[in-house]
Formats: sequence, structure tokens, C-alpha cells
Amino acid sequence: MKAVIQRVSEAQVKVDGNVIGAIGHGLLVLLGIEDADTDEDIAWLCAKIVSLRICNDESGMMNLSIKDLNIDLLLVSQFTLHASTKKGNRPS
Repeated sequence: MKAVIQRVSEAQVKVDGNVIGAIGHGLLVLLGIEDADTDEDIAWLCAKIVSLRICNDESGMMNLSIKDLNIDLLLVSQFTLHASTKKGNRPS
């Protein structure tokens, strides 16, 4: 399992020009899950993501999580995070 986590002021996902997901201030998470990942792995990562202290407090220090602030999270399936690029120019 791999995740890319980014703090955003806003984010959206469009398919064929239609917005299918959007958030304001929060976290954008690109998530790649493999066949070998278990339900326990997924539950652990979800709990970890919402508990990460990567949001600023009133003094500007990264001391708060999205649970503390009750802000949005946009989760996007990104299977290409597991692509193998060692051989050739086409990820597999």
C-alpha cells in the first residue's frame, strides 16, 4: 500500500469534464492498494492518515490532525503508485 498525502486549499476530481469529488481546505490522498494488502493494513493506514499531525495550529506549528480540525479529505484511487518502471518505458 502506498499513499501520497498533500495538504490543499481546495481539490477536485473530474471525469469527462464532470466534477465527481471536491473539497475545500483539507487533505488530498492518492492511494494505491495491492492484492497483498489486508483489511488490517488498510484500517491501519486510514487511522494513521487521519491522525497525522500535519496541519497548522494557531501559532503556525504543525501540531493538529484533520480529526482535530474536522476538515475534508479527498481520497483518490491511484493504482499507478505501484507501477514498475524498471524495464522499458511503459509502466506495468
